[in-house]
Amino acid sequence: MDSCCSFVILVVPSSIMEPPVYENSTGKGSSSISSDVSSSTDHTPTKAQKNAATSEDSDLSMRTLSTPSPALIFPPNSPGFQNGRGSSTSSSSVTGETVAMVHSPPPTRLTHPLIRLASKHQKEQANIDRLPDHSMIQIFSFLPTNQLCRCARVCRRWYNLAWDPRLWRTIRLTGETINVDRALKVLTRRLCQDTPNVCLMLETVIVSGCRRLTDRGLYTIAQCCPELRRLEVSGCYNISNEAVFDVVSLCPNLEHLDVSGCSKVTCISLTREASIKLSPLHGKQISIRYLDMTDCFVLEDEGLHTIAAHCTQLTHLYLRRCVRITDEGLRYLMIYCTSIKELSVSDCRFVSDFGMREIAKLESRLRYLSIAHCGRITDVGIRYIAKYCSKLRYLNARGCEGITDHGVEYLAKNCTKLKSLDIGKCPLVSDTGLEFLALNCFNLKRLSLKSCESITGQGLQIVAANCFDLQMLNVQDCDVSVDALRFVKRHCKRCIIEHTNPAFF
Repeated sequence: MDSCCSFVILVVPSSIMEPPVYENSTGKGSSSISSDVSSSTDHTPTKAQKNAATSEDSDLSMRTLSTPSPALIFPPNSPGFQNGRGSSTSSSSVTGETVAMVHSPPPTRLTHPLIRLASKHQKEQANIDRLPDHSMIQIFSFLPTNQLCRCARVCRRWYNLAWDPRLWRTIRLTGETINVDRALKVLTRRLCQDTPNVCLMLETVIVSGCRRLTDRGLYTIAQCCPELRRLEVSGCYNISNEAVFDVVSLCPNLEHLDVSGCSKVTCISLTREASIKLSPLHGKQISIRYLDMTDCFVLEDEGLHTIAAHCTQLTHLYLRRCVRITDEGLRYLMIYCTSIKELSVSDCRFVSDFGMREIAKLESRLRYLSIAHCGRITDVGIRYIAKYCSKLRYLNARGCEGITDHGVEYLAKNCTKLKSLDIGKCPLVSDTGLEFLALNCFNLKRLSLKSCESITGQGLQIVAANCFDLQMLNVQDCDVSVDALRFVKRHCKRCIIEHTNPAFF
């Protein structure tokens, strides 16, 4: 009799803690290997599943569920595969790939009297179940996409809350091993359940750093997400021009595009089919306003010409380390894109004073300009910018060794609203240039003088005595005394000083 009672005590908790096996269309159990990473502390033994999907065919068979729910799987070395819930026979555990799976929604909670009695203590501790739906949705809104998918498998209530349309305006995936193409395919298929083939709620897709993203993944986004407004694929070097063309052609509301580090992308334009279908007046227009092509080192003047002709509404353009761009490309840019507010051509070594003359055509619209390490720019180019771009707020001219005190004087007297200036590694700038800054740019908040050999403590004291709002000062590798640094600290109490003087702390 005692043994019988002990048998009941042992069996009931086991039935509670064992993860459910969901039934597919063929009546066979499918694997549940996408356990939550937070469950790594649960040491309850579970059986290894035999029907883990290890191929495209098995994945497709599981997608025939009536109410599918995707869950993004971690690699086998993640905590989810260290708690005994991962299938040791799955091919994904051999290749280390991260794949996307679909599962049916969790069943409703069991109500057997013995189970209610055994789990009474656990229910009393589940305070999170007492939160209203709107609070749960607010909590879920802070989760990344893969964790949100796991939450959908906890219980039926969480399933319904996790797929609230308000939570799926953004898809955010990160990781070098994740199979992004399949994940995007499964997610968009689930989001298109109520509106076949079209996902109307999705506005932002961020897959930066997912190196396994290919053109196939971008094709999925382009075909299913016509309301897309923001796309970030920085560091995804496997995508090409064709996929980007499809996205900008099929997503007419796209405003923010980040393809930095995508070395195969050399141009942004509409597909030929899209240009033919649209009217001649709007056939070459793309609504992109923010474009980041940093490290797209294959971009040339001709490609920039095409970008400018198609993306005439650009306001933010970043071409850092696009080393093949010249003054001719900037001339094309200024012909079509007259609304640019922020422009970066840092490390574009072929850009010279003639390019500055073209950029100066933006006049008072230009607020941000970065020309760092453009060695061909001198005081002549700075004079063009200072004369016409009077509302400039930020200038990064670090490493432009041709700039002298005269260039700083032109800048200080014409751009009096300047808030941030970086003239580090400009050896010809001295205390005289700092005096012009101090007497004209009273709103200066950030100043970098790193490695300026001609700067002394006297120039810093003049700046500190006039620019009370200074918040950041970089004087690393400068010959500045401790007394001068203390003077700056007394007059600019909120200023953070970056220095290399070990006597000042």
